[in-house]
Amino acid sequence: MSLVHEPDRPAGDCWPDATELTILMPCLNEAETISVCVAKAKSFLARSLIAGEVLVADNGSTDGSVALAEQAGARVIAVAERGYGAALRAGLATAHGRFVIMGDADDSYDFTQLDQFVAKLQGGCDLVLGNRFAGGIAPGAMPFLHRYLGNPVLSLLGRLFFHAAIGDFHCGLRGVRRDSMLALNLRTSGMEFASESVIRAALANLVIAEVPTTLAVDGRSRPPHLRTWQDGWRHLRLLLMFSPRWLFLYPGLALMIVGALGSAALFAGPVMLTTRIALDEHTFLVSTIAILVGAQVICFGIVARYIASTCGLLPPSRWLVALLSAMSLERGLAIALLVFCLGLGGVGWGFWQWAVVDFGPLTAPAVMRVLIFSMVLIAMGVQLAFMAFLLGLIGIQVRQAMLDEAGDTAFAFSSPAIARQRVKAIDRN
Repeated sequence: MSLVHEPDRPAGDCWPDATELTILMPCLNEAETISVCVAKAKSFLARSLIAGEVLVADNGSTDGSVALAEQAGARVIAVAERGYGAALRAGLATAHGRFVIMGDADDSYDFTQLDQFVAKLQGGCDLVLGNRFAGGIAPGAMPFLHRYLGNPVLSLLGRLFFHAAIGDFHCGLRGVRRDSMLALNLRTSGMEFASESVIRAALANLVIAEVPTTLAVDGRSRPPHLRTWQDGWRHLRLLLMFSPRWLFLYPGLALMIVGALGSAALFAGPVMLTTRIALDEHTFLVSTIAILVGAQVICFGIVARYIASTCGLLPPSRWLVALLSAMSLERGLAIALLVFCLGLGGVGWGFWQWAVVDFGPLTAPAVMRVLIFSMVLIAMGVQLAFMAFLLGLIGIQVRQAMLDEAGDTAFAFSSPAIARQRVKAIDRN
């Protein structure tokens, strides 16, 4: 239920002890539109009888935007750190409202039509996104590349990577439950903040909803702050960094599978594709290197996922905790030594074959294939050994943090035991 103003308190004014809604606008030189945006926001508060405030997070305007916003009735804060995300993070931190609806101050969104956002937030949603593709985009309001390439592709990847049923990841009009957003500890400072808030909310299993939103042509005469390719890349790299599975695991597995199939097909000898085209030792070499690179990428993925979990960027991964529970440093080194020795044995066999021909030319095709595959095994063994040490190094800090939290020294030198405890904790949650 929304909080209604008392008769002696003018609608739309900010009363920190009773404020339900903050309408937040990031601002950087928006003198042409900031007054009308603030006026629309205040008219919505007055019409809906919601105790609220209009907050402008100014990011270093030099065109008089601050004075205009204050004259229109907004509360203005100065944000020293530059960037769209930095302004919104500062606004969230200082907002008085239980709910916050944030939108661009360029008059491209209608701040008088926020009823659906408020209804969703009051109904229990933690994050409510506008969907411009469902609500309508005015001609000329969105650049062609943004409308038909950037937004659709990035939103598709977001749905695929994070199972978030969101049609418009980057809509500039969105509502949040303030305490839920602050708990996510959002960190990005640029335009990619739009993606980070959805990603972190989805990973935290918050309640997310969408409402149709219209996008109008903005009212400013200057170019927009958004940079198509630079900001598009920032969004894409954020999607990838928050999904080690898609960045590391799946590509690594694909490389290993393709390499293994190629190596198996060519191990016995060349494969004739046509009467003139044959796949032989060179293709075999490429296949084995694909196996090596794939294994390396997967190792990077395991380390990256572990670090992301320990830093609080990603929630704990059950499969990773289970793996670390079963894999101590010593077991990892034992596996690495086994792989290394298998490769060393293959090299020894090749040396013996060379000695058989009195160290002359080696004409048997199997010898070269065995040597190539053996060298790959040796490289993989070394790689696994160093990964085991790296995980052990990271685990020192993790174990200490867990001991500090639990106040128990019984597991000080028992990472598998601690990991098993973490598996049980994740299962309970």
